[in-house]
Amino acid sequence: LGLPDLVLYETAKAGIEGMTRALARELGPDNIRVTSIIPGNVKTPRQMKWYTPEGERQIVESQCLPGRIEPKHVASLALFLASDDASLCTGHGYWIDAGWR
Repeated sequence: LGLPDLVLYETAKAGIEGMTRALARELGPDNIRVTSIIPGNVKTPRQMKWYTPEGERQIVESQCLPGRIEPKHVASLALFLASDDASLCTGHGYWIDAGWR
C-alpha cells in the first residue's frame, strides 16, 4: 500500500522493481544476476536527527517485527546477494523492512 503524499517516491520504487525484472531477463543469458534491495525505514545517523522518541515508537509499532533496521542489516543482505550462495537469485526485489507497511 502506498504512502500518502509520496506518489513520486512510491512510483520510483515500483519502477525499480520493473527494471530489475526486465534487466534480469535481458542479462540472464550472459549469467549476470540482477536484484534490488528495497529497504524500509532504516535507522541512520541523519534520520535520527529528525525523529523524536515518539516517532521512533511509532515506527516500531508499524512493523511486524520489533526493533529498527540498521545499515548493517541492509549491508548483510547485499553481501548475501553478491555471494555464490545467491547464484540463482535474480529478477527480484528483496524487501528488508521488518514487515513495515
